Amino acid sequence: MQPSFSLPHLNGWEAVVTAGAVLLATLLTAVVLNRLFFHLAAGLARRTGHPLALFLVDRLRLPSRLLVPLLALILVLPALNLVAVAEARAEHLITLVFIAALAWVATGVILAFRDYLLTRYGNNGSDDYKARALETQLTVAVRIVVVIVVVVALAAMLMTFAAIRSLGMSILASAGIVGVTVGFAAQRSIATLFAGLQIAVTQPIRINDVVLVEGEYGNIEEITLTYVVVKIWDQRRLLVPVTYFLEKPFQNWTRHSSELLGTVFFQADFSLPVERVRQQLHEILLASKKWDGRVWSLQMTNATERSMELRALMSAPDAPSVWDLRCEVREKLLHFMLETFPESLPKARAYLSSDRTD
Repeated sequence: MQPSFSLPHLNGWEAVVTAGAVLLATLLTAVVLNRLFFHLAAGLARRTGHPLALFLVDRLRLPSRLLVPLLALILVLPALNLVAVAEARAEHLITLVFIAALAWVATGVILAFRDYLLTRYGNNGSDDYKARALETQLTVAVRIVVVIVVVVALAAMLMTFAAIRSLGMSILASAGIVGVTVGFAAQRSIATLFAGLQIAVTQPIRINDVVLVEGEYGNIEEITLTYVVVKIWDQRRLLVPVTYFLEKPFQNWTRHSSELLGTVFFQADFSLPVERVRQQLHEILLASKKWDGRVWSLQMTNATERSMELRALMSAPDAPSVWDLRCEVREKLLHFMLETFPESLPKARAYLSSDRTD
């Protein structure tokens, strides 16, 4: 397509200066128009209040600063009357950058839709298992799609080179051998990628699940295609391969519900009135904000020749609450026993007898 206008044929420095001035004016005009458009679009999105519009404006603002000037250059380049070789190289360079910009825009649109779905259906801070499942699936799916977009963009950029296009038939002819070789060399990596997809579908773990892995207690903070990040209670991060959660047993404390039971064990003398301690336990639980009111009990679970073992059982809505409740019950029950029945604390008995005969 021929441009609607063109510069007169100039020679020497005059042609260079004129072409440079036109390019600069074109770029400045494109940047100004782009900023004006997104300023108006952001104002319109805020007035409508639709989250998707806000996310699209936010995600596309940066890649548009590259894409819009490139479109302007594509339109004005034929009118510059450049030398054929220079024009061909300029078109090739613009094509490469244009493909990268399109991939950037596509990635921005994908991330905007992800942000919108997470805002509308995602986890709002409550213990919503469906929302956490959606967040896990979206996280894995978006990463897969973004990788595909990047790979396609790189392939398209490489195909713009004539030398690479000429090698196409040779590459296709040797694709079978290369595929088998790569398959054997990267079978573990491929298995890891498929494990990541399987976790996204079957969901043995979800974002923010409470798990016990390798003896460490923590929350699932991030799930990728190759590894899972577990945020341990003391702020450390445990990186675990995704295949671990498919091949080895682990504890998921929030698989279907976050409610848990906690226990506290005591050693006491046989003289301790168990029923009185049981009443005190109930009073402690009623006064505690951590107890959810579902389960409680006090039982004698063992007896030795020196003492008896008591087990206090209690319930709480989640793992942090059950930990705090156990500590509270342990502290208050021991204080009660020490203040009320000090003689019933664990003790060692010894009997002395004198049976000597003169």
